[in-house]
Amino acid sequence: MKHQSRQENIAYLVAWGLLLAAPLLSLYLRSISDPDVTFEWAKVLVLWPKFAVYLLLFLIHNILLAPLLLYGRKRMVYGCMLAVIIAAFSLYQCNSRPPIVKHVGEKPSAECRERPKPPHGEHLMPPPFVGERDIMAIVVLILMLGGNLGVKYYFKTRNDQKRMLELEKQNLEQQLEYLRYQINPHFFMNTLNNIHALVDIEPEKAKDTIVELSKMMRFVLYDGNKQHVPLSLELDFIRHYISLMQLRYTEKVKITLDLPQVAPDYKIPPLILITFIENAFKHGVSYRQESFIEVKAAIDRGRLLFTCRNSKVETLNEEKGGVGLTNVRKRLILLYGHNYSLNIGNTQDVYSVELNIPLS
Repeated sequence: MKHQSRQENIAYLVAWGLLLAAPLLSLYLRSISDPDVTFEWAKVLVLWPKFAVYLLLFLIHNILLAPLLLYGRKRMVYGCMLAVIIAAFSLYQCNSRPPIVKHVGEKPSAECRERPKPPHGEHLMPPPFVGERDIMAIVVLILMLGGNLGVKYYFKTRNDQKRMLELEKQNLEQQLEYLRYQINPHFFMNTLNNIHALVDIEPEKAKDTIVELSKMMRFVLYDGNKQHVPLSLELDFIRHYISLMQLRYTEKVKITLDLPQVAPDYKIPPLILITFIENAFKHGVSYRQESFIEVKAAIDRGRLLFTCRNSKVETLNEEKGGVGLTNVRKRLILLYGHNYSLNIGNTQDVYSVELNIPLS
């Protein structure tokens, strides 16, 4: 019974408890409604041994036979053993039937075992080998065993679905963990490049940049591996990143940041937005011409509306592809399925991203 769940055992106990209590309840109700009927335990004790036979066969089928079919997939072995059980039950029914009184002169049937001779003038004869009651008893047995298979199949299917959901959840967590580990080194590589550029040009700004970076690293190290973080922490992370990047650029780069000052008590997957902002700085900023970056976030009916727009500039060594945007797309699919929208606009002068995701 290692495959049998607790709920399945309870279902069997309830079913057999009701079945054994049915004769008691029936006789009790008849004794109340009809004064000529008296409640006698002897009438109940006559039925319970017959129920015990069905219970024994049920236990044999439930413990030994049904697992062979559902878990072992041994159909031939199950079919043969089921046929043996039905045949043995039929023989039991034949030998346990009361004899039928017949008159002298009728020859006894040789299909059942011999019985002691009855009083003079009468012969006791067994009924035919398979009578109406025998057929009904076999039908009841088959229905009972079929019901046992149905119940076991239901609980097996439910347990299999539960295990599949757990495996899918574990697989999802592993994929998300893998994607996060790819995003974090990618982000720090870009940030360290920025600090390296500032060390020789403006050492004081480089120091401020390191302070901002330490705050960001604290978020990534302690919160970046969580499934969800408070929305306020994610927005603070974006503010630190924008502040860090502003130290590097001149007034020719116009950076606009519009984030909610007080974030409601919502949660969001960590580092889900920063890749879009990274790409904006990587491909939308120029030291020689006017450029801009606009980052905006708003909350509407439990959903986050995020927008990032940037100018497009030509660079000599523009990177193609990269793991950042690809990983974000994969994370969005794994996290939200079809319950999100990501619209990317790419014109001659402006690159824009519009993201709409639910907040938990």
